[in-house]
Amino acid sequence: MSRTIEEKIRHYCAYQERSHREVKYKLIELGVHGEEIDSITHDLIQENYLNEERYAIAYAGGKFRMKQWGKQKIIQGLKKQEISQYLINKALKEIPEKDYKAALKKSFDKKKKELKSEKNKFIKMTKIKNFLVSRGFGFEDINPLLKDFSCKQ
Repeated sequence: MSRTIEEKIRHYCAYQERSHREVKYKLIELGVHGEEIDSITHDLIQENYLNEERYAIAYAGGKFRMKQWGKQKIIQGLKKQEISQYLINKALKEIPEKDYKAALKKSFDKKKKELKSEKNKFIKMTKIKNFLVSRGFGFEDINPLLKDFSCKQ
């Protein structure tokens, strides 16, 4: 293996947290195959360039803070990267419940304001619910807000 591939993959991992899956596909893209992928991955783990727990926590925190994603959407993203359920649960615990509820309420209020001109209460609630589900919030979190909203209408 050439020195440049080692340097490239270390830089790739140092730039931002990466999953094992991302590193594997990057190595394939760089022309590395077979057991050499396992060997390089092992070295990256030993040198602490690659850490799935750190990746899962960074991913969950970043998607929540920057994009205001709900837990369901974060879970989907982590599963797509082949992160274990144990690490997914650990990463989600890093999101403070108070902040999570505040983000949900903020998204709810934003969508409610956008739909101010909608007169049909059922349509308005359906659109709000669909929006929040698309953002990754679960029904168990959304329903209390919708119930409270429908009582005030």
